[in-house]
Amino acid sequence: MPANPAHQISYERRLSRVTSYLHEHLDEDLDLNRLAEIACMSPYHWHRIYRAIHGESVVATVKRLRLQRAATLLARSSMAIEQIAEFSGYPNLQSFTRIFAAVYGLPPARYRKEGSHQQFPLPDELSADLHFPVNITSVATQQLLSIDNLGSYMGISKTFDILNGCAASRQLFRPDTRWIGIYYDDAMTVEEEKLRSKACISAPRPLPEQALQSPLSVTELRGGKYAVLTYKGPYSDMQPVYRWFFGVWLPASGEEIDDAPPFEEYLNNPRDTAPTELLTNIYMPLRVTEPDPPMDFLILGSP
Repeated sequence: MPANPAHQISYERRLSRVTSYLHEHLDEDLDLNRLAEIACMSPYHWHRIYRAIHGESVVATVKRLRLQRAATLLARSSMAIEQIAEFSGYPNLQSFTRIFAAVYGLPPARYRKEGSHQQFPLPDELSADLHFPVNITSVATQQLLSIDNLGSYMGISKTFDILNGCAASRQLFRPDTRWIGIYYDDAMTVEEEKLRSKACISAPRPLPEQALQSPLSVTELRGGKYAVLTYKGPYSDMQPVYRWFFGVWLPASGEEIDDAPPFEEYLNNPRDTAPTELLTNIYMPLRVTEPDPPMDFLILGSP
């Protein structure tokens, strides 16, 4: 059946409104009828369309996003666990503890004390004793389909959800599709609301006409020499990994960083992978240095 681009985009826009609403109202009760209104679809059928496009039910989406936020609060704040449970929409601490432990492998209290974020020291205590696998590789210049994200880097998950919905409805996924996030600013020096990033997938070839319609755009990924660090664990724990990569590995490597943004490639799917099993490759652009020219030696004779 030939695709109707205008019809596809209409569905995408309506479900994108649902995605944005979910991310912005995680602390509210889930009202399926309200979501149907936002999608401008029948309450009997809209969630079937959502699941077909996004690969998970809206209930599963909300549960995943709330647990991701809870893990971040446990790792980065002093908020009481009871408050985090309530903030995450659980009726009591027991149900929150049971579900969190099933997903993250530890109950909330132990995760706060022993979770993967605890293996990293504070910035002024970075140590070369830490180690992550790093390889040097060459990356080909390539085209990506992208959506811009402005604000918190952790908020890029919403942009990826919108991107995935567009790609699914336009049949842009291929067996070799890659998921990539490009991060243009240093989160330690740029105000959070001004952070620039892009959620991307590799562009299929040939590039279908509908791939170029809003909200998708084409971004060129810089080719060249890169250092690649492979990280296993929750996305919320990656900031210390960057500190080690840039603060310990780079100075000791003898390499020079190049004037291009780093990017991340996500090797498995957070929808069906436990947070502790998520795999991410972090790419650091490196300068290609020219070999020193041969030196001419002047042999001095005796005076």
